[in-house]
Amino acid sequence: MSEIPAARPPSRRRLIALAGVAALLYGIAGCSNPAADLGGLAKGQMAKLKPTKDGAGAPAAAFVDASGKPVTLAAFKGKVTVVNLWAKWCAPCLAEIPSLAALQREYVGKPLQVVAISLGKGEDEVAGRAFLAKHPPLKFYSDQGYAVPFALKPPAADLPTTILYDRNGVERARLTGGADWSGKDAKAVMDRLLAQ
Repeated sequence: MSEIPAARPPSRRRLIALAGVAALLYGIAGCSNPAADLGGLAKGQMAKLKPTKDGAGAPAAAFVDASGKPVTLAAFKGKVTVVNLWAKWCAPCLAEIPSLAALQREYVGKPLQVVAISLGKGEDEVAGRAFLAKHPPLKFYSDQGYAVPFALKPPAADLPTTILYDRNGVERARLTGGADWSGKDAKAVMDRLLAQ
């Protein structure tokens, strides 16, 4: 019967190679962190973009479409969803709506949906509907009771507020205040979300 040779300790070269593989795997795991993915894109027009750590799912609060039919954000699951909370009386909101329309046009045929939700009722809703009609292809949605802003975790504190959801309906980032959604900075954010 032959003897089994004793195991040799790993060579220095082998230890270095294993350490390199471990570092690579650690780096890949870090890069797959959704918040880290978008953090590097918070520049230029997207400088106010705040990645959401441990993002919550979209709230179940209902709002209505142009025909008055109740809708929830769950209806957009499977698409990158750009939810914009705005009001007709909010000047920065009005300034950014044309760029949101341009963003939607840029991604026609792709799984990306801009959902601009007008807040307010009565004259505010009527004026919001008329204003959005001038900015196709955005569809009109209304939240008369501010259900969506208060259902968010944390609630939206200012207008405009834009919340980005991935295809699984998980919040990935927010941007409070107006921004240009038609430029290369916004496109980089959308392309990153679409690639995941």
